[in-house]
Amino acid sequence: MSARSIRRGVPRSGGIVDVLIYTILIVMATITLYPFLNVLAISLNDSTDSVRGGITIFPRVFSLQNYKAIFTYDTLLTGFKISLLRTVVGSLLGLISASMLAYTLARRDFQGRRFVSLYLAVTMYVTAGLIPFYILIKDLNMMNTFAVYVLPGIVSAFNVFVVRSFMDGIPYEVQESAKMDGANDFTIYWRIILPMTKPALATIGLFLAVGQWNAWFDTYLYNGSSEHLTTLQYELVKVLQSTTNNSGDYRSMTVNRAASTVSPDSVKMAITIFVSVPILLVYPFLQRYFVKGLTLGSVKG
Repeated sequence: MSARSIRRGVPRSGGIVDVLIYTILIVMATITLYPFLNVLAISLNDSTDSVRGGITIFPRVFSLQNYKAIFTYDTLLTGFKISLLRTVVGSLLGLISASMLAYTLARRDFQGRRFVSLYLAVTMYVTAGLIPFYILIKDLNMMNTFAVYVLPGIVSAFNVFVVRSFMDGIPYEVQESAKMDGANDFTIYWRIILPMTKPALATIGLFLAVGQWNAWFDTYLYNGSSEHLTTLQYELVKVLQSTTNNSGDYRSMTVNRAASTVSPDSVKMAITIFVSVPILLVYPFLQRYFVKGLTLGSVKG
């Protein structure tokens, strides 16, 4: 039997499998994107028309009134500024602290690297709890301050281990060569090690930024009475609660523009998009580093 006849007897299932795979991926992508597109459509739809329901992924009556309404409330604008500030400051401080500690633990001549690594690992599984932490924050006079957003979480054991695992893959001879050329420890860390650990830094930087941007519970606990320190996510929580309970300032708020009334549900959708877009804009710039940094950190860790 010739090779050609054998090939004729084998069914060509590759094309069918590819079609099946692409169909499944399209269905999964549609299921994943539909809630976000639906919220976007409602936020861009006229508030009065949205009450009728039936909006899918396209606005039925296009309007920017919902977005204009959210900018009329000072607490939302203040929350946006504080959330943006805490995201930038908290992420930078977290990156600096994690990279410095990881660089120290990656040094072979550091005698206490095992003890410090074990100590950090324990903190990932053992915590004192919410009430002792609240008492600690109060005793440190950090209530109703901006510092409570960035200082308590400035060191994360997980972030340190991810960066240290990446630094362990850098040949130690690089540091020895730099020392022979007269470079001190800080110069080696800043000019040699950090540029070589961009994937790991981008990975934990994204984690830190998302965590800071989405945080609201610390605002509720420590800065709930300080409107000048409110966060955007905390304001969104208040909108969601007031909409669910049919009570509160947000439930009764109406904005009359061109004989139209903005409902709380429409404002809720607009705020949701307003909160989500900044992170969605940042992620594409870090995506090429994200997978590489996280994969290497998990394999070597």
